[in-house]
Amino acid sequence: MVASRADLSAPEIVTGLAEILGASQLDTDPDTLRAASVDRFKKYSAAHGIFDGPFPSVIAYVRSTDDVARVLEFAKAHRINVVPRTGRTATEGGLETVVADSIVLDGSQMNEILDINETDMTVTVQCGVPLQHLEDVLRERGLTTGHSPQSKPLAQYGGLVATRSIGQFSTLYGGIEDMVLGLEAVFPDTGVVRIKSVPRRAAGPDIRHLAIGNEGALGFITEVTIKVFAYQPENLRFLGYLVESLPAGTEALRRVIVEGYRPSVARVYSEEDAGQHFSHFAGGKAVVVFVAEGPRGVADATAAGIEEIFAEVPHEWVDPALIEAWFDGLNWGQDKIDAEVEHMLEHHELGYTTEVSVNWSQVKNLFEAVMSRIRTEFPRADDLTLLGGHSSHSYQSGTNLYFVYDYRIQVEPRDEIAEYHVPLNAIIVEEALRHGGSMVHHHGIGKYRTPWTLEEHGSAYALLEVLKRGLDSEGIMNFGTIYPGVE
Repeated sequence: MVASRADLSAPEIVTGLAEILGASQLDTDPDTLRAASVDRFKKYSAAHGIFDGPFPSVIAYVRSTDDVARVLEFAKAHRINVVPRTGRTATEGGLETVVADSIVLDGSQMNEILDINETDMTVTVQCGVPLQHLEDVLRERGLTTGHSPQSKPLAQYGGLVATRSIGQFSTLYGGIEDMVLGLEAVFPDTGVVRIKSVPRRAAGPDIRHLAIGNEGALGFITEVTIKVFAYQPENLRFLGYLVESLPAGTEALRRVIVEGYRPSVARVYSEEDAGQHFSHFAGGKAVVVFVAEGPRGVADATAAGIEEIFAEVPHEWVDPALIEAWFDGLNWGQDKIDAEVEHMLEHHELGYTTEVSVNWSQVKNLFEAVMSRIRTEFPRADDLTLLGGHSSHSYQSGTNLYFVYDYRIQVEPRDEIAEYHVPLNAIIVEEALRHGGSMVHHHGIGKYRTPWTLEEHGSAYALLEVLKRGLDSEGIMNFGTIYPGVE
């Protein structure tokens, strides 16, 4: 717990915000505040009703950019920690309120689709617009965002942009940073800033990235303009192959990418991870899956190119209908989260993931190093019920590795994080950095990978420090996220 630096008590903070926003836009219900003090990093202890705090003083629901600006001005004047949120699907502790009497600043009521421009192929939305809702609206017009993270049924645009989200179709459409053309954000030291939407420009550094991926540690994103694409589901092509191992599969995947093909989905699952996703046909093998899409000629050519490459790779063919069925069940809505909670409470077990990225030349070494260290060094290795991984987002120079670990919990619920998740996460992060990769591919640093922020950035960390001093000089934004917390 970090003591509040504010010169106001929690009741005084609530009173001050009521004068700015009105009491109807504030929530001080104790149960709601407890739930708001954590995110899905602590899903097991939360399922058991364990919330050790500190708890926020209030959840403030903003309805306009002006609301956000006035709240941040108030917070800066009184040195109150602010935790921005929309969507609430964070997994790395970024939404935890580690400072007493924080303000949770919620943008979910800023939920208007402001403009759909079918000539420029752009959409402008407020931060609280749900991704699934926008996608549904666009598909009625024959368009798509091209963005489909697993959290799609719940995620909202402010959170997607702030955490540098990526979706299942990234090999074709890119990550959220490739989709955002312009945005509006509020920073404590500058107030409201707008970055205009243009196809490209060479007018200095790309200042969109002061907001994209800032995880609420610098400011609050209020509005974004993104690219949209033609939606052509009739042209989808599904392909699947069984191979001997994840390294063998990623080498085949590397060939697909570097030879110039861009399927929307390109994944390789290790034997262990394939066992939970494709148990009805994997048979102890690693599984490679692709989805090609776009105009019919492009989709057909992409599928044909992949098949030509795999003609030279030892494999067993998988019926495309099986891959299509898997594809249709990828996303998680509230129903799956509720089912997960029931399973955790009944069986005292759960699963987590840690995602990193690495160059092609180090994929095999990184994967095998992580597997070896966890099996030999992790004190509770006997409690693991699954240890594996997959690659799900690839680039010309490398790919990501999504390490997956499920375990039986043999300790009190409050101790699960320290005994299991934190040490497993640490091994994966350490090995990613040792092999020249990044400690995080798309979930964000949150509050649980900050011990490695300096090592991740090296001498470039000085630039991050300049950003923090220049945009949030009083340090009120989401203490402990991205930046190692120092009281």
